[in-house]
Amino acid sequence: MSEQALLSVEDASVELPTPRGNLRAVDHVDLTIGAGRTLGVVGESGCGKTMLSRAILQLLPKKAKLSGRVMFDGQDLVRLDPERLRKLRGRSLAVVFQDPMTSLNPVLTIGTQLIETLQEHLELDGVAARKRSAELLAAVGIPAPEQRLTQYPHQLSGGMRQRVAIAIALSCEPKLLIADEPTTALDVTIQAQILDLLAREQRRRHMAMILITHDLGVVAGRTDEVAVMYAGRVVERAPTPELFKRMRMPYTEALLAAIPKIDAAPHTPLPAISGRPPDPTRPLQGCSFSPRCRYAAGRCYQEKPPLAVAEAPGHLYACFHPIGIMAGAGT
Repeated sequence: MSEQALLSVEDASVELPTPRGNLRAVDHVDLTIGAGRTLGVVGESGCGKTMLSRAILQLLPKKAKLSGRVMFDGQDLVRLDPERLRKLRGRSLAVVFQDPMTSLNPVLTIGTQLIETLQEHLELDGVAARKRSAELLAAVGIPAPEQRLTQYPHQLSGGMRQRVAIAIALSCEPKLLIADEPTTALDVTIQAQILDLLAREQRRRHMAMILITHDLGVVAGRTDEVAVMYAGRVVERAPTPELFKRMRMPYTEALLAAIPKIDAAPHTPLPAISGRPPDPTRPLQGCSFSPRCRYAAGRCYQEKPPLAVAEAPGHLYACFHPIGIMAGAGT
C-alpha cells in the first residue's frame, strides 16, 4: 500500500522540552493516505492530533525533535530544505487551521491574501489572480465575491472567514489538504455547511484530505478511514464503516458514547470518560488508557499493547481486552 500512498508517516515521534522534562506529543505513529482519499484523525484535546499535522507540514516549534519519516509524493519532508518546503506548502500541501481569525492576516484585505498566494505559487499576473480569487470565493459559497475581496477579516463572520481560509487553501489545487478542527467555535448549522463544503471540494478536485476532529460524528459519513489517537499514539485504525460496525478499542467506544443523541430526552446527562489523560511528561508503564478503562486488568498496567491486526482487513487496534472479543463481549 505504501507504494501507492500519497502521504506515508513512518514511525513518527515528536518530543518537546518543558521545565518538567521532555513531553512526547506524538509517539511512534504510522499512517498512510492515498490520492483522493479522506482520513479522519480523532481524539480528545491534547492527544497529539494537531502536533501530528504540524509534523507532516514541518511547522513544529523550534525546539521540537522529530524522528521518523514523512514521505509526501515521493519526497521525505523531514530532509527537505526550507526553500523547497516553502514552495511545497500552499502548492501541493495545504492546511485549514481551526481559528481563521489567527490564520488570516488582520491588516491585509481578503483579496490581497488570495492574490498573493496565486501569484507566489502559480505565477499569475494581477488581473488573472484577481479574477481567479473572485471565482474561488464564489466556489466556497461567499456571496458578492468582488466586494469581499476589498474587505478585511474582521468584517466577515466566523463562518465566512473559515470559507476564505478554505478558498486560500484550495487556490493552488493541492494534492493534500489538512483540515485541523475546521469547525471549532462555529455554530452547528455553519459547522455542517463547512464540512459539506470540504467534502464536496475534496471529491470534485480528487485531492486527499486529513480531517482532524474530536468528534466521531464528524468523520462518520465524510471519511474513508479513521485513526483514533490517545496520548500521542494511534490506538485504533480502520475503514470508517468497519470502525463504527465493529470498534475494538474501549477509548473509541467511550468517544462514541459521548456524542449527544438526537432522540435522547431533554437534560439527559452525557456519559463522560472518567479520569483525565495521562501526563505526557510522565509516560505510564502500561496502556495509557488503563487508568480510565473499565476493562483494564493486570496485564494492561504492565505492558503497552501493540497495534494489532483485527479480523477485518485494514483494522488495527492496541488493546489486550478488545470490545466484543474478550472483556467487552456482549456489551
